[in-house]
Amino acid sequence: MYNYRTGIFIGKGLKSVKTLPNGKILDTQSLGDVVRQHRKLQGATQVEFASVCGVGVRFISDLENGKPTIQMGKVLQVLNSLGLELALKPRGWAHAALGIEAADRDS
Repeated sequence: MYNYRTGIFIGKGLKSVKTLPNGKILDTQSLGDVVRQHRKLQGATQVEFASVCGVGVRFISDLENGKPTIQMGKVLQVLNSLGLELALKPRGWAHAALGIEAADRDS
């Protein structure tokens, strides 16, 4: 079910998830795995989820299967529907070159 107030898809099987089970997203397959896990946690089929997200079933399938040429705008649309956000940060080795102290990394 789509919560129009929050803009988040909420399914009948929704469970509380406090941490991402996959950690870092290093490729399209790991992103697809996270999307699939969250969709299934919410008890939605690909057909139901695609309808709520405003994308096609083929797009959801391609995303979950790690298609490397997927449209970024639609990916963000799907993540938003799941209540997820995308955040970028420099890799660990880049912090030293940027002069960022270890204590500042997680803030």
